[in-house]
Amino acid sequence: MSRNLPLLSSQEVAKHNHEKDCWVTLYQRKIYNVTSFLEEHPGGGAVILPYAGKDITDIMADTDSHEHSESAYEILDDGMLIGYLATPEEERALLNNKNKTPVEVKLNEDFDMYEFHDNLPMEDKLSIQTDYVEDAKKHKFLDLNKPLLMQLLTSDFSKDFYLDQVHRPRHYGKGSAPLFGNFLEPISLTPWWLVPLVWLPPNMYIFYVGFVNQNPIIALSFWVLGLFIWTLVEYCLHRFLFHLDGYLPDHPYAFTIHFLLHGVHHYLPMDGYRLVLPPALFIVLAFPFYKLIFSIFPFYMACSGFAGGTLGYIMYDVTHYVLHHTKLPKYFQNLKRLHLEHHYKNYEKGFGVTSDFWDVIFGTEITDTFHKRK
Repeated sequence: MSRNLPLLSSQEVAKHNHEKDCWVTLYQRKIYNVTSFLEEHPGGGAVILPYAGKDITDIMADTDSHEHSESAYEILDDGMLIGYLATPEEERALLNNKNKTPVEVKLNEDFDMYEFHDNLPMEDKLSIQTDYVEDAKKHKFLDLNKPLLMQLLTSDFSKDFYLDQVHRPRHYGKGSAPLFGNFLEPISLTPWWLVPLVWLPPNMYIFYVGFVNQNPIIALSFWVLGLFIWTLVEYCLHRFLFHLDGYLPDHPYAFTIHFLLHGVHHYLPMDGYRLVLPPALFIVLAFPFYKLIFSIFPFYMACSGFAGGTLGYIMYDVTHYVLHHTKLPKYFQNLKRLHLEHHYKNYEKGFGVTSDFWDVIFGTEITDTFHKRK
């Protein structure tokens, strides 16, 4: 599990800047020796050389230049990772290292995902696999080697203990941790692409019905209104339903429902198959809004408004996935930081996902460090 790699200064990295000796960095942290890869790069080595000795995070995420797949990042990590770029504080320590002894970064020893952090951890640290045996032994919560729901249903956890533990992130590291541990397991897994695949066609049809049966300006106005209202619904659902923490009954059945609804996502935030709403759960949550909208407004106006709102939901779920698992251009990097801070810094603030607009309005921006429970 542990991989020890040297900590190097930015000046050292900058020296390796030609075709015979080419290093690059990613996320201003990982250092790769890509010399042997220059001739193998599909676009040719000339594409890489301008970035020799420099950071490639932005160009790797630049879709106008070339969209890199997840496999491109995996290729870098598989055999080309040679060290870590020192932070300013670490670099000062290196300068004071009179014997010039290489400082090693020990991935599993210098970072504990379980703790809440003053500063957002480097992205590569979020994928450090939890030691299941040690975690269960030390914290006496859930054993990731066993089906999680049955452990919750038969638990004697107090409410305070459950809420504290479930919001402290772990990482399964080999797919999705078992919820049921039997033939029911597939129903708990939802790939992100299922959301637009299932809901975009009916969404477009409802929009079409509203658009062709009334004045286009009215139709578009209600569509925009629905989209805007969704942003408030998104915020309220996340804050008052998914984080119904303080009002949760002190009972294992209540913990289990909370875990299925949102707790599993905070417990295992990097699980790519438990980041979006399963279609059946979306129907349950959307039905009251559907009834309300179609009872208040004339039918075609309701169609336009409902189409705008459901499109907002689709955008929300897709955005939620990419904030956790995709290398993003600069425009989305701030959103990603804000959402990951909700997980790794303060889960009682930062409820907006597609925007922090309502967090600013209601004063729930993340501006300080979460009080770490003992």
